[in-house]
Amino acid sequence: MDLFENSNDWAKKLEPILTKYKGKKHPLDYHNLYQLLVMVVLSAQDSDAHVNKIAPALFEAYPNIKSLAVSNPEALIPHISSVRNFGTKANWLLEIAQTIQKDESIPLTMEGLVALKGIGRKSANVIMREAKVPAEGIIADLHVIRVAPRIGFITEAKDGIKVEKQLMQVLPREIWGEIGMAISFLGREICRPQPKCPECPVNGICEYYREHQ
Repeated sequence: MDLFENSNDWAKKLEPILTKYKGKKHPLDYHNLYQLLVMVVLSAQDSDAHVNKIAPALFEAYPNIKSLAVSNPEALIPHISSVRNFGTKANWLLEIAQTIQKDESIPLTMEGLVALKGIGRKSANVIMREAKVPAEGIIADLHVIRVAPRIGFITEAKDGIKVEKQLMQVLPREIWGEIGMAISFLGREICRPQPKCPECPVNGICEYYREHQ
């Protein structure tokens, strides 16, 4: 069967998770776009929960991009030293702040976001989804990378960019903004490495469930 033949079917089949998770806020506990941008950079190869823990003290010291733009690695690093790759991320954040200069100038297009240090397509998709601007891609985080092939609507891939590309071919554009996060929430809550299949709202269409029940 050609995976790319019935894109509309998949949109319909995934409706239960779109309904369940539509508009649900990202697990990063941010309060504005500036905080989201910083936290997305910090959460690469680290957990959202960990970044949430260090965020209040960090944003007390650096309430906006302007304050970050005039800082330096020595001042910033103590606030983020428990985060993985903190040295590199400190440099990225300072460079982003010096490039953007003020909160209102945070770009909200794929092109503008991926031009920033430490922001790849996945991070850009997250920022655009939370900012409620039209999607230019689909969030493909580690949960999506695990769950989408398991359900069976893309072939397995370890690479987020390849996974995103396959998703974009299979799914209609009007659900791009929400479907990535919906699959991610499904992966966080139900379709975990050890999945809780009986609880899953889309187990009726899932290849893995069909094989393992």
